[in-house]
Amino acid sequence: MEPEDLIKKHTRLTKVQESVLYKIGLKTIKDVLFYFPNRYNESNSGKNINEINDGDKVTLHGRISNLKKEFSYRNKISMTRARFEDMTGTIQILWLHQPYISKMLHDGEEITITGIVSDKNGKRTIINPDILGNKNETGTNLFSENKDIKITQIPVYPETRGLSAKWFYYIIAKILANSTHKKIKETLPDELLKKYHLPKIEIALLWMHMPRDIKDAEAARKRFAFEEIITIEIERLRARIQYQGYGAYPIKDLTSEFVKSLPFKLTLGQTKVLKDVTQDCEKEIPMTRLLEGDVGSGKTAIAAALSYSAINTPSLEKKNEYLQVLYMAPTEILANQHFESFANMFGQYGKTIGLITSSGCKKFPAKSVSRKRLDIEWTPVSKSQMLKWAKDGSIDILIGTHSLMNKTVVMRHPALAIIDEQHRFGSKQRKALISRGGKAPHLLSMTATPIPRTLALTIYGDLDLSLLTDMPPGRKSVITKFISKGEREKMYEHVRSELKSGRQAYVICPRINEGEEKGIKKNSGGLRSVNEEAKILASKELKGYKIGVLHGKLKPNEKEDIMEDFLKHKIDVLVATSVVEVGVNIPNASVIIIEEAERFGVAQLHQLRGRVIRGNHQPYCYLTSNTESEKSGKRLTTLVETKNGFQLAEADLMERGPGHFAGIKQSGISDLAMEALRNIKLVEMAKKEAKAILENDPELKNYPEIKMRLEKMEKTMHFE
Repeated sequence: MEPEDLIKKHTRLTKVQESVLYKIGLKTIKDVLFYFPNRYNESNSGKNINEINDGDKVTLHGRISNLKKEFSYRNKISMTRARFEDMTGTIQILWLHQPYISKMLHDGEEITITGIVSDKNGKRTIINPDILGNKNETGTNLFSENKDIKITQIPVYPETRGLSAKWFYYIIAKILANSTHKKIKETLPDELLKKYHLPKIEIALLWMHMPRDIKDAEAARKRFAFEEIITIEIERLRARIQYQGYGAYPIKDLTSEFVKSLPFKLTLGQTKVLKDVTQDCEKEIPMTRLLEGDVGSGKTAIAAALSYSAINTPSLEKKNEYLQVLYMAPTEILANQHFESFANMFGQYGKTIGLITSSGCKKFPAKSVSRKRLDIEWTPVSKSQMLKWAKDGSIDILIGTHSLMNKTVVMRHPALAIIDEQHRFGSKQRKALISRGGKAPHLLSMTATPIPRTLALTIYGDLDLSLLTDMPPGRKSVITKFISKGEREKMYEHVRSELKSGRQAYVICPRINEGEEKGIKKNSGGLRSVNEEAKILASKELKGYKIGVLHGKLKPNEKEDIMEDFLKHKIDVLVATSVVEVGVNIPNASVIIIEEAERFGVAQLHQLRGRVIRGNHQPYCYLTSNTESEKSGKRLTTLVETKNGFQLAEADLMERGPGHFAGIKQSGISDLAMEALRNIKLVEMAKKEAKAILENDPELKNYPEIKMRLEKMEKTMHFE
């Protein structure tokens, strides 16, 4: 049996099994060896039959005899009955609804079984035990010639249609018995194995599937997690080196001129970050930086100041031409908001701002035909005209959503690319935006979604990290409260008092209409939807106040009109879905109610409550929930008690793992590496070693196995 042999060469497969194996990427014997257990069941394998008691979950090694196929007297259930014995005693075994067992096993055969001991008619019995292997499948001993060594951890494999955990156990036991795992080439250098006390690959494979104890399993998992993390680190660092190889337009530091014109003073944190990014942009090597700042920490001001420097830096290629900026937002609402705020900030300098989305294009300043919104006059233009202006350099700052990634969007001197809430865009999309031949733009990615440090070092490992930890003066932290059913009226009373004081409020619901999720009936009670909640509030709790509705199914111009009315205080309460999660800026809003908060992730809830810290009024966030789940309750309690987004992200990572962070689950990273992303020490070690490997051997000539793994990873993984 060879590692590259097809699975079907060594075991009989149904058409369904073959199809499922292909879908989950298992074609060869080697692939199956790397299909790891997701957990282990502990057995009392150290006990003999004479030591076991009713209720014990045990793994026993012994000889089977008196195999009989029977039918129960009352309901004619097919049964296979047998006697199982070791040196200390005997026990009865019953398999129900498994008639094939009598053909699979033979009297006198030595097998290993696992199951729960019970009393049946005065006899100690194990009903439907799993057969973990026989002498022919597992060999006399997989670990050494010491037959006293016993397996105490039983691997449990992820199941899929047509392939049970037991099926995987059998096929892997067969592979190990044939010593095929010893033919797998080592992928980590000897010096790393010795330095970090990691088992060699053949030992690690054995320990993953047949650990003698939990320490074996942990050592094997650590080795494979380290290997995957180090490969991710190398891939990210190579992506950075490749990107920086394009070269960039150097941008003059003119930020002080812009900062003087702002109606507020930058915080110490903003000043430091601005200094870092301007120093990066003055070089001919493109900047690759992630700016992470809590909600309301002032990231947009940094983006605007850097944009000012870029559009006022002359192009070295053409006289009387200046560098350009691309600004990418995750939603049309936010793209429009940035267009309006940039038009306000840059209008006095005579600069041209363009907006391009799937709904249409706008240009500021307006010329002959113009429209006005929020005191900003702009001209609607055709997409072809906007693309022409971008290409000939007439547009200084081009703002948009996914539309900016279209191949037809080409700028004359693209010096700076700003991606807002960058975790919503994959690296392939990023590459399409910033690698169009010639020089690469300096890249500033920004996010208000807190990212744990381990993820920043791996998934975003190709980016330098800047943190904004302080808030602008006057900003107050949100008072967050969990509301029980009996406290709702008290909550509405407070909302009404805020509205009477001239403030505004959000109410967030998880659905647009009642009963739009499978299995939920209309009028089932307790389940909140935007349209129904707006009607109820307008007729009951918030009667007399102007209620607006916002959700993703509205047309773009309808969303714009609603947001303008809310900003101008023509609407008192906005009932919305999480479409307002990112970036929407209404300084007068001081209260947000989040209905069915358990249906949102912690990071998403933190973003939503950030909608009410844009002004200088005391903000409030109320969380309601219909669940009695202890886990959901704990998450919401964490949100109530934790104000800092960075601390919240770390707590959420430890509780739920990295899979729920935006884009991570879809990245293709294995569950093993996901688990390792909670371990900052392991991640830091992997990053350090990845840097050393690339510095000494950029082409990975001395690391052929890592190079092969990278090639495979590039096909199966994509990073956000």
